[in-house]
Amino acid sequence: MNIENIEAFVYVIHCGSFNKAADALYLSQPSVTARIKSLEQELDCKLFDRQGKQIQITEDGKRFLPYAQQLLLIYQKGKLHINQKKSSPDEFRIGCTVSVSNYVIPDLLPRLKQRFPNTHYKIVTSTTDEIMNKVLGKEVDIGFVRNVNHPNLQSTKFYEDPIRLYAYDGHPFLRTESVTIEAIAEQPLVFFECGSLDWLRIHRIFEHLDMPPNIQIQTDNSELAKKLVIQKAGIGFLPDLCAQQEIREGKLYQIRVPETEGISLQTNLISHHGEHLAFLEAITEIGKQLAEMKLGLSVN
Repeated sequence: MNIENIEAFVYVIHCGSFNKAADALYLSQPSVTARIKSLEQELDCKLFDRQGKQIQITEDGKRFLPYAQQLLLIYQKGKLHINQKKSSPDEFRIGCTVSVSNYVIPDLLPRLKQRFPNTHYKIVTSTTDEIMNKVLGKEVDIGFVRNVNHPNLQSTKFYEDPIRLYAYDGHPFLRTESVTIEAIAEQPLVFFECGSLDWLRIHRIFEHLDMPPNIQIQTDNSELAKKLVIQKAGIGFLPDLCAQQEIREGKLYQIRVPETEGISLQTNLISHHGEHLAFLEAITEIGKQLAEMKLGLSVN
């Protein structure tokens, strides 16, 4: 049985379509279709029902899926075991989101260099989807991304960053014992939106109101949002990590909002199965050390 055919089958399930699977595998759509047809012939069953551009996995396909995933995983582990280098690489490439590059890498990398002093490091910053594709394509060795899963990658939680409401020095909320959602909605808001599903939970706390929140400025850049709050353009919900220094300097103050407690952004560490184990172990250990030094950071 051709392992590439099994890989195409798993990718179609994961991606939801033949076209998206083709993009992820760097193949043409007809090539993916041909691999699926070949696998169906080998198994003597139909794996997908096709209705125009829509596909639906058959009952036979559902029964075969866990075995296909296991076969693919065993093959990848065996291949990695044979090809894995015994020594540390001369260059270690790390892909990460902007927030990780701003608030985690500067503390993590010097400590990592102490453990692997002969290794050079390359940092690549991009979106979660792009970093995941770079790890899959081996353009980077590991990635720090939002909470994602992929059959060809191992993904473990690295840390959680609570989302909290912050106000500038002198804001009236600092003299109030408890703040209501209605009062927050009336204030000029600087709204940082990173596209994570967790931000939908922030939006939902205002859903019961008759009037929408007074969002004056919306941005996808946490540094810009933070500086606008400091400059008194409004108050805003921010990831806790990005505000730590400003809290210490007395430029930002946390406002307790019970409705948002438990809302956080999760960052995962992704890599190919079985690769770079020494680096992954060191990074995880360093992450736990950093968590003990910084309030609000929860590391798995």
